[in-house]
Formats: sequence, C-alpha cells, structure tokens
Amino acid sequence: MLSERVVSNTINAAMMKGAEFVEIFAEDKLTGNIKTVAGLVEDSLSGRDYGVGIRIINGLKSIYAYTNDTSEDNMVRLASNAAQSMKEGSSRELVFNKKGAPEYNMVDKLLSSTPRAEKLELLKRAYASAKGYSNLITQVTSSYMEEEQDILIANSEGLWIIDKRVRTRFAVASVASLNGEMQQGYNAPGASMGFEFYSINPVEKIAEEASRIAVEMIHGEYSPSGMMPVVIDNGFGGVLFHEACGHALEASFVSKGVSAFGGKLGELVASPLVTAIDDGTIANGWGTTGIDDEGTPTRRNILIENGVLKSYLVDKLNGKRMDMESTGSARRQSYRFSPTSRMNNTFIANGDMDPMDIISNTEYGLYAKSLGGGSVDPATGDFNFAVMEGYLIKNGRLTKPLRGATIVGNGVKVLELIDAVGNNLALGQGMCGAESGSIPANVGQPMIRVSSLTVGGRNGDI
Repeated sequence: MLSERVVSNTINAAMMKGAEFVEIFAEDKLTGNIKTVAGLVEDSLSGRDYGVGIRIINGLKSIYAYTNDTSEDNMVRLASNAAQSMKEGSSRELVFNKKGAPEYNMVDKLLSSTPRAEKLELLKRAYASAKGYSNLITQVTSSYMEEEQDILIANSEGLWIIDKRVRTRFAVASVASLNGEMQQGYNAPGASMGFEFYSINPVEKIAEEASRIAVEMIHGEYSPSGMMPVVIDNGFGGVLFHEACGHALEASFVSKGVSAFGGKLGELVASPLVTAIDDGTIANGWGTTGIDDEGTPTRRNILIENGVLKSYLVDKLNGKRMDMESTGSARRQSYRFSPTSRMNNTFIANGDMDPMDIISNTEYGLYAKSLGGGSVDPATGDFNFAVMEGYLIKNGRLTKPLRGATIVGNGVKVLELIDAVGNNLALGQGMCGAESGSIPANVGQPMIRVSSLTVGGRNGDI
C-alpha cells in the first residue's frame, strides 16, 4: 500500500519536529451490504475505502491526522503540520523489521470473488424460511454484510507489519403480528470467515430462529416486576458483561479514573465462580485479529480469575499513563480513528453446572433466553437491558413466555451476585461503539444465574 521510502520520510517529518513516537496505519477496505425487505432488495451498497492515519505521541499527549491522499508530498506535509506544536527534534535512519500477522482466521473463499447472485440467493432462501415458519410472521428483513480489510502498520520503533481481515455477517429480523400487536425476533451470526461461513451456518436456520423468537413472544404475557433471581442464557447473554463490566476494564476508562474497577487489581471483584476472559486469538472469531491496530499481537487476556481482578485491557498510550504493557487490545474502526483499548472476544468462562440444573434449582424468577438493546454508565457500572426473549421460572420449571421485561442493575454488584455458572459456553456477535468507532466484537458466556436483580415489567408478581 505504501512504499518504505514514503513511510520513512513521513515518520521523519514528524520526528524532526520533536515527536517521540510516530505510527502509520494504512488501510485498504472493501465492503458490501445487501438488504432485503419482504424478499425484495431495498439497498445494495458496495465500496472501497483507502487511507492513512498518522499518530504522533509525545509524553502522554497524542495528535492524530488522517488522509486518503497518500502521495509522498501530502503525507510528509501532514505529518509535519501535525507535529508543529512540538519542540525541535531530529530525523533518524529507520530500519523496518517486516513481517506478517499471525493467522488465526483461515479463509477458503474470498467474499469479493463470490458472485453477487450467490449472495442474493442466500437472502431469497432466508426470506422463504422466515416467512414460512408461521402464518403469524408478517414482515421479514434480511441483510448480508461482507468486509475485506488489508492493513499496514509501521512506526518509528521499526515495526512494519501487515494483516488481512475478512468478515461476514447475516442478519434476519422477523415480525409476528396477532390481535393488533407485534413482536420482533432477531438473529445475526457472523465470523471472520469467507463465503464458506454459509456452508457451516445455513441461512434457513438463522431465519427460523428469528421467526421462532417473534412467534414465541407474540404469545407471551407481560413480565412481572420486582427483585428476583434472573437466569441469563449463553451466547449473546454475554452482552451484559460486555457492556456493564467489560468497558470498565478498558484502560481508556481506567487511566482517566472513571472506571468502577480502577485500582482494584488483585482484589475480589466478583463471585469466585466467575472467570472472565478477552481472547483475540479465537480461530475465525468475529472479534479476532492476528494483531491489534497498533501492530501488537493479540492474545488471551484473563481479566477476572475465580472472582479476582487480574488485568485490564491496555493499549500503548493508556499503558504509558498506567505504567503497564499493552495487552494487544488497541482497536479502531478505520484509518479515520485513533486507536484505544477495546474488547475483542470477551466472555465469562465455563463453570461446572448443567444448565437444566440451574433452572430446576430456581424456585421462581425470570429466564432471559436472549437480551436486546441496553445502556450502561462505565463510570458506575449501572445498566439496563431489554429482554428480547424471556420466560417465567416457577417451581424449577420454565412456564409461560414473558415479554416487555427489562433487567436493571449495577455491573460490579451483578458480578458478586452470580451464584451459578453453567457449562455451555457460546459466543454471540455484535458491533461495539466507543471513541475509536464501531468495531466487531464477540460477547459470550455459559448460562448464569444472578441471585437477585431488578426486573422491570408491566405486572406485579405472578
């Protein structure tokens, strides 16, 4: 993407102005999205994004500039202007150690080389499956997403590393209608894979699951409210930990003193049943990359072990502020964003309980099979989440479906109140937004039970 001469001259233009550290992030990204409503194509967008971000660090301060004009003159001028507020420095002879990133995501069939007709056929099949699930399904929206990203990261310490990232995701939203009311089901798996993803994950199954949720919930009663045990199922249920606790473990919050977990390394912060991990090396994981967006190899980071806080997620700049090494956790949406500490594939690890035993040992409560949207304050850990699919637990059995439920609480306290952890770990895919943009992130957990949590609903106890 860039020649060694252009990179060297750009870095030295900033070093001449006194920069202590200069980083180049070059990106060439192909994207494609097709959306259908009621089986008809509503949007079909594809594009190529190419550009370079230049980050300059001096002490604990940073300056970031970006451009899609990668001519040498422009790059040198941009770097020089960005560093102009710094003291005078000197250039150096740069010797780059060129290498490729570790390969955790093997791709058999590139998305960009797959005919568009094959992608449209996926959407057609998904619509037929979702709509045919039940005569209560009145609307189906499906979307296909693909992304191929080639990156180069080079810096003034001699790093020169390249990586290729390929991702695809398929989403189906089904709406069920009955007696003037509507309920939606949603399912959207994805992976760092090529088109072979759809051989492993048939779109018919993806679509059926979205419709199943919608039909189940249209028959549901409104949820009771009050304090009660809440059983949260595996997979995307891990979004609660991701939002309510994971962000507060990112150095971007910890270093600024606005994290509920700040200063608590080595302390018991959760139930001893809880071990939480962020792993950027899971093969073909939605949030997996060989290197982070500073060029540091990703790794398996144990954040909480048997309830004890072991680590934060650290990038280079915030690591300097905290006197900690990078954990390979710097991420960004594109060259337009400066990197900061973010999650990759974050999950609560398996426990030893059978999920059915967790249900049978719960006298009364809410079973949250899947969670929807929510919000959280990373400084306090306070959160609220909608329950997309829920059921009443009574006398150790799942009974009636419940809709309209929300769960409200505090992430730090919830960690302490987890009194059962299942052995059925699964991961779910989502997009995570923060100061360095929107990035793909896996969330996950086995089934867990929180002994007491506030449930919001329309009805009192039933």
